[in-house]
Order: sequence, then structure tokens, then C-alpha cells
Amino acid sequence: MEKQSIAILKQLFETDDLDETAINELKRDERKGVQQLIAKYERKKSTEKVLEKQFIQMSRYEQKCYADGVHYIAGMDEAGRGPLAGPVVAAAVILPRDFKLLGLNDSKQLNENMRDQYFTIIKNQAVDYGISIIESQKIDQVNIYEATKMAMYDAVNQLDPAPEHVLIDAVSLELPCNSEAITKGDQKSISIAAASILAKVTRDNIMKDLHKAYPSYGFAFNMGYGTKQHIATIKKEGITPYHRTSFAPVRQA
Repeated sequence: MEKQSIAILKQLFETDDLDETAINELKRDERKGVQQLIAKYERKKSTEKVLEKQFIQMSRYEQKCYADGVHYIAGMDEAGRGPLAGPVVAAAVILPRDFKLLGLNDSKQLNENMRDQYFTIIKNQAVDYGISIIESQKIDQVNIYEATKMAMYDAVNQLDPAPEHVLIDAVSLELPCNSEAITKGDQKSISIAAASILAKVTRDNIMKDLHKAYPSYGFAFNMGYGTKQHIATIKKEGITPYHRTSFAPVRQA
């Protein structure tokens, strides 16, 4: 094989246009740059294998449903049960049977850039999804647990087609179809993980918008959670209309 420039080889590695024979031949190339490209490529392939295995593991609930003849499986999760300010957001999503997104996991395990990318992919490729937002005033009226369930019912009712089976992260709901509550479901099911990303990114964007109106509370960084800085600002400046007055640190302030 004729020696190619590092730049061309880099392009071939990036586009996955080198077969095993070509790579084995390149391993005999003494140029440092070539060896670095090979090492980087092998690390990437090794990571992909791990992610592939994880994705298969997290597809077990869905695969069992498909094996039982179920076509439409929804995953459901929420974001924002614990914060002192802002809404609680629930999302429900039906993924297509051939959906594949390596690295998909509980939204809290991913960095912001990755979440944003996955958010767009999931919305574009989903059979359907529903997102429901329950504001802080309603949370204060009915309590956070009931508000979370309200958001979940609303999100799942938006789905068309209606799901035949619903996988939910840790909350039991009475639904017209079969459902199962899975502890740490966002780490065990791709459908719940996808819903967790839709819910978290939606809520984070709301909190970033609130930050523009109330910058001193740091909503863009704490997302409404009770950080030291957030609680100190509440004590100093009082509360906003978006704080949950039924939550102890806000009530006390």
C-alpha cells in the first residue's frame, strides 16, 4: 500500500473507510502521527463496544415487550421534584423499534452539550412524545408528589398512538394500559432515559429563561435547587413568584 499523508489517513479513520487489513498494514508504518491515529481509532472502537453493550442492556425491558407482541412502549420520567423554585416537568416518549443512540443514559449522567444533542435526536426520531409542565403555584396547592403525577398523566395522554405498555421511573400510576414502575429506571431503560432527557432539558431551558428575569438567584446554574448561594439570596432579597412556598427553606424565609 502506497504511503498516504497523515491528513488523508486522518480523514479515512474519521469516516471509517479503512478495513482491518489496511489498519494492520498501517501498524507497520513507523511515522509517529500514523501510530497516534491508530491508537485514537482503537480507543474510539473500544468505547463504542462498551456503549453498545450498555445500550443492549438498557433495551431489555423494551425487547421483552416486543417479544410479547407489544408495539408501542412509552418511557416516562420527570425533572424538578426537589428544587425550591420552578416547575416540575414530566415527559413521555415512544421510541421506534429500530431506535439506536449509543451513550443514551439517565440525563444526570450526561453533560449539557450531550443532553442537548440527544434532546434533538429523540424529538426528531420518536414515534411521538409528550411534555407537561406544572408550575410552582400548582405544586403549592396539591404538593409535589401529586403535581408530579398530574404532569405524568398529562404527558402520557398526549401520545398518539396511545401506548400499550408504559415504563415509568419509580412512580406507580393507574393507566388504561399495562405499566411498570422501575426503580432507577432512567439507568435501566432506553425509553425512560429518553424521557428523562426530554424532561430535564425542557426544565433547564425554562430555568435559564427565569435567570434572565431574576439573575441574582442563579437559576441558570442551580436550576432552582437549594444551593448555599440560592438560599442566601432568598434570605437577602425574598422570593420570586416562581418559588415554591410549600417547601420548608422558602417558607422559613
